[in-house]
Amino acid sequence: MARPLAISRHEEILRRIGAEGVAGVAELAAALGVSQETVRRDLKALAARGLLDVVHGGAARRQSFEPALAEREQENAAGKAAIARAAVALVPDGSVLLLDSGTTTLALARALGARRGLTVCTNSLAAALHLVRHTNHAVHMLGGEVDRGEEATAGVDVLAAIGRFRVDLAFIGAGGLTPDGEITDYSWAGAEQRRRMIEAAARAWVLLDRTKFGLLTPVRLDTGGHPVGLVVDAEPPPATRRALTRRGIELVVAG
Repeated sequence: MARPLAISRHEEILRRIGAEGVAGVAELAAALGVSQETVRRDLKALAARGLLDVVHGGAARRQSFEPALAEREQENAAGKAAIARAAVALVPDGSVLLLDSGTTTLALARALGARRGLTVCTNSLAAALHLVRHTNHAVHMLGGEVDRGEEATAGVDVLAAIGRFRVDLAFIGAGGLTPDGEITDYSWAGAEQRRRMIEAAARAWVLLDRTKFGLLTPVRLDTGGHPVGLVVDAEPPPATRRALTRRGIELVVAG
């Protein structure tokens, strides 16, 4: 009888963490009607199977690869649109922008028609095409090999191109936000490209929707000590909010 109960608990734990990104031991124990020690054993068993990561006080979902752009585009579209509106408010007319690839930065590209006289440097094919078709902004495509899944250029040519521009603002994506306020990515190459974008800009903003909260992707995003802000569509968990403050990361929550 114990094993079917454990399986049922495991399924509910994975469902909750899949929906919320992160869950605390006390919260899970109350929801499941078991002791915190039982929950800790369950989390340890699920972590051993590679289904989640145990973090301080609970667990977070694990994801080692990023779905293709087309698969991600409709996920939390309203939240990404809200982030885009908040991000546009940070952009003065006449600015030079670095715009990363990704679905949330694409939402920002679609909102940039509200500004005048921008120069936008991007590796996103979809963002460049939208800006060329629907705005009068100057658009520079960062050259390189096209990543079919991301529908964007990548590689050493992009890294070289980033350094050629004087950039006011960089808007970048990321893979996840850990419960302790660390911004992460899926690959070293992606993290390095984003680090260069942060380094090139006078100010950088990471656009991250709520589905990334608590998502543990494998690679740390090194900001190199440069000022970085975070634009989100929902208030992160209180412990994460405190951790972001300790790290000196400014937080803008879209209304």
